[in-house]
Amino acid sequence: MNRYLPIRRVYAREVLDSRGNPTVETEITVGEGIIGRDGITGRAIVPSGASTGKFEAVELRDKENRYWGLGVQKAVNHINRVLAEEILGENALNQCRIDRILKEADATENKSNMGANALLGISLAVAKAAAKAMKLPLYQYLGGTYTTQMPVPMMNVLNGGRHADNTVDFQEFMIMPTGAETFKEGLRMCAEVYQKLKQQLKVRGLSTGVGDEGGFAPNLANAKDIFLILNESVEQSGYQIGKDICYAMDAAASELYDSKRKQYYFPGESKAMQKEIYRTTDEMTAYYKELTKEFPIVSIEDALDEEDWQGWKMLTDELGKNIQLVGDDLFVTNSERLKKGIELNSANAILIKVNQIGTLTEAMDAVQTAQKAGYRAVISHRSGESEDTFIADLAVACSAGQIKAGAPCRAERTAKYNRLLQIEDELKQEARYRNPFAGESLKKS
Repeated sequence: MNRYLPIRRVYAREVLDSRGNPTVETEITVGEGIIGRDGITGRAIVPSGASTGKFEAVELRDKENRYWGLGVQKAVNHINRVLAEEILGENALNQCRIDRILKEADATENKSNMGANALLGISLAVAKAAAKAMKLPLYQYLGGTYTTQMPVPMMNVLNGGRHADNTVDFQEFMIMPTGAETFKEGLRMCAEVYQKLKQQLKVRGLSTGVGDEGGFAPNLANAKDIFLILNESVEQSGYQIGKDICYAMDAAASELYDSKRKQYYFPGESKAMQKEIYRTTDEMTAYYKELTKEFPIVSIEDALDEEDWQGWKMLTDELGKNIQLVGDDLFVTNSERLKKGIELNSANAILIKVNQIGTLTEAMDAVQTAQKAGYRAVISHRSGESEDTFIADLAVACSAGQIKAGAPCRAERTAKYNRLLQIEDELKQEARYRNPFAGESLKKS
């Protein structure tokens, strides 16, 4: 086997994501011979978030007239004119070295010089090209021969917060097919509940329009009302609540936090109740405790503000033994912030979004840091996505066991699920699928 696979060509362009905003697509060509005849090319499209944590790596935007300031020509030019020169001739099989070169070329803590979207486009495309050249599926190239763990979907079926123009305050309400025996079966269960939910909303005269991630976006008063509709949808689909289907949610609490009052403001609930609804950290914890007692919620993401470390510790002490508490804005796929959380016993899981950190190596390091500490890792999409299915392979490569890819609606979401179906088919009898919450405590020892 040839252990040297030179990078022969680096090229980026501006393309559109699922929200109609520009993003970066990068092509990396590797191999000996004449480019275009003997070279092998990997392509990657960088995702983009709407609800972003303040500690995320910087997504470089042009801030000019084009696309209302959201153009990414600066990031594209950095790839084509600067970063390409740094990695041409480098060995594409040495992902860690490539990513280190990219970080050193940027030379900032948060990738604000070259842009995390510039670095990530190269990083992901290199991995794709290398896997293709080695004639290996991407998940196996990244994870090795023994990668057989299929993820359980955290399927977003109802949107709120920054992902929809409705009165729902919390950002995502998700279903998880914990009772399925295969990924294929789990995906079918979720799709059936999703279609039944649409019927339930129609019966109530509520909107069945969808948000950025494909979940429905009706005007509903509060979380309890949403879970009650989900209960009906699950039961009418022929499934048992809490056994076949469990629930997860993303509160995106940083978006609700009022730093002056040091409380969480609920605008949608306030409108429904016709009075101002604020909750303190203690009241938020009590609210989550009440919800998890009434409904089979197994995971809560971003339950508190991204800087409320002590609040997260209290929440984890209170609920972390039985509920998965996922840090997204809290950890932003950053190993250093994760290590602080581990030290403080804040949260017990991390959300992995590759564009939050800027290189594949750093994202993989965050997964490994979490798993070594007994924290879970959930691989996630962004609200601005594309047809790129990289995260599907990444979820299997990392044996993460859980993936957020949106609703069974909109092609940029279903592309990830369809890729996972392909992977399960490739693995055949070796594919493993299991309920990540069955029979074990979620609190790290």
